[in-house]
Amino acid sequence: MRITSEIAGVIKELRREVCELHSELTRYQLVIWTAGNVSARVPGADLLVVKPSGVSYDDLTPENMVLVDFQGRVLEGDLAPSSDASAAAYVYQHMPEVGSVVHTHSTYATAWAARGEAIPCVLTMMADEFGGEIPVGPFALIGDDSIGRGIVSTLQGHRSAAVLMKSHGVFTIGKNARAAVKAAVMCEDVAKSVHIARQLGQPVPIASADVDALFDRYQNAYGQGPVVPQPEKEDRP
Repeated sequence: MRITSEIAGVIKELRREVCELHSELTRYQLVIWTAGNVSARVPGADLLVVKPSGVSYDDLTPENMVLVDFQGRVLEGDLAPSSDASAAAYVYQHMPEVGSVVHTHSTYATAWAARGEAIPCVLTMMADEFGGEIPVGPFALIGDDSIGRGIVSTLQGHRSAAVLMKSHGVFTIGKNARAAVKAAVMCEDVAKSVHIARQLGQPVPIASADVDALFDRYQNAYGQGPVVPQPEKEDRP
């Protein structure tokens, strides 16, 4: 496809952002060696920017991020893209609301994936971020769009931004790369907490109505928003 000057500018910014966000994966110890990756959709084009395959995190630069189309063809870059590029492309094609896909092998969440077990919603932070349990996706081989198919079939219609792909690891989605990386960080944190809770006894699930209320508050009211002036109270003698 023809890359316009406007799209080229977007790609340049995505290269920078995707490169920088890989440092968050190592900062939170979600990956080791060269495993894992961040990818981002190029808005307005069937393209994605992704980490190059097998390259050390210390050697990543905005320039060596790889630009790939949704058929897996490299359009810009001298390096081969991540082996998860086809999986990410499948997600972008079938979940238009997704702007980024992140993959990690973080220890505790991957341990749940090895068991083929969903992480139950027993913490308010899980209800806030994931809107319920973190589900398990099917086993899929690496290298084509099989993982992407499993991600889509599991997460479509589900509020979770994370899926534990059976016997593999964690994939998270987000409206942008920062949101998807945040989901990966949060997924590992709750996976660890729930694992420790199970060593002490049986964690208590949160009632579904409370999960709904927590999710709605966190998604729609939490954080900084426009300040609504409050009417002054009348002075009374």
